[in-house]
Amino acid sequence: MRVNRKAPDLERLEGIVDPEEFIWAVLPYAARSFAASILLLPEEAARTCAVAYLYARMLDTYEDLSPSPAEAQRSLEAFAARFLSDPLTPAIDSRPSGPVASSDKASLLLLRRHDLVDRVFLGLTGDDRERIVQLIERMSSGMVDYSRVFHRQGGVLDDSDQVAEYCHRVIGFPVLFVLETLFGEVSADHRRHALKVSELIQLANITRDVEKDLQFGVAYHPRLRPHLGSDGRGAAQSAVLQARKDLLVMATRRAASFRYLLNEHALPSFSLARPAAVVMMLFTDRHYRRVAVSVGLTDWRGPRSLVSLFMTSLPALWSARWAERVLRRAEEGLLTYAHDRAHLTSDGTLSGSVTFGEEPVDQQMRSWPGRH
Repeated sequence: MRVNRKAPDLERLEGIVDPEEFIWAVLPYAARSFAASILLLPEEAARTCAVAYLYARMLDTYEDLSPSPAEAQRSLEAFAARFLSDPLTPAIDSRPSGPVASSDKASLLLLRRHDLVDRVFLGLTGDDRERIVQLIERMSSGMVDYSRVFHRQGGVLDDSDQVAEYCHRVIGFPVLFVLETLFGEVSADHRRHALKVSELIQLANITRDVEKDLQFGVAYHPRLRPHLGSDGRGAAQSAVLQARKDLLVMATRRAASFRYLLNEHALPSFSLARPAAVVMMLFTDRHYRRVAVSVGLTDWRGPRSLVSLFMTSLPALWSARWAERVLRRAEEGLLTYAHDRAHLTSDGTLSGSVTFGEEPVDQQMRSWPGRH
């Protein structure tokens, strides 16, 4: 709650020599809202998920900050391959060609000090290490594939199917990893809903960074193609506004899968997994309420400050009914918003070949009454 992610304490992070201390100190800068959910998990699961997420952040750093797509692809493949060596080979440094935002400096520091994360990784059980290696291989492969897609399509994803698959490859695998860590084997139905959750979460990053991505020559909506390389203002402003609205509706339509996943897994009366799930949903819901306001639309009810967000989540530790009520309220706000805003385009599509897809929102709103 005290961490300023936009101004990381790099001097402190550079001075830490204990691996365990380092992973918990750097996690809030690297994981943002994920950090809160990870910290609420049981100790061993939290450590495993923290290591996995920090490695995933290193992959993101290569994807986002490499000077060229070819360099990003080489670095991503090399990072996955390093786990095939015994001992682990050192990771390649990322050397951005341009200025680096303050918020990205912690990610570069994390990558530079990856050996501390490696030492915690090597202390995990063999099964946990194997699952982390599999996760990194899958994410690396997905990022390389989509780097090539972006290059082939001139920096733009052409439709919502591509956007959804990109979300699956970047966040879907980590979501499945967490489910496997907590509950073991994941069924095909749970996998389907986990991938929907990954779209909800990753679209938060996409809707936040529309202007930043444009400046890097990347867009997740075909409407933005003429404005690649711009700062999103001036002539691009109208297209940015409409694209953000469209992506917001696409995201909010995924809200029902979150509560479904939690209700489908039997948890003990006293469970850290419940408040961890509630915290993640409330962070995500708060982001989309802010996006709605940023595009000139009315938001919906929900906790706004970090204190109120955590206090709202806390009773879920011992009350499944409370978790159900909070998740249902957030879900209904998101789905009602998506339903009410679906008229943004007259034919039910975004633009070009981008579609909202899947079952109607009103059908989702009647589904999954919840089990306690």
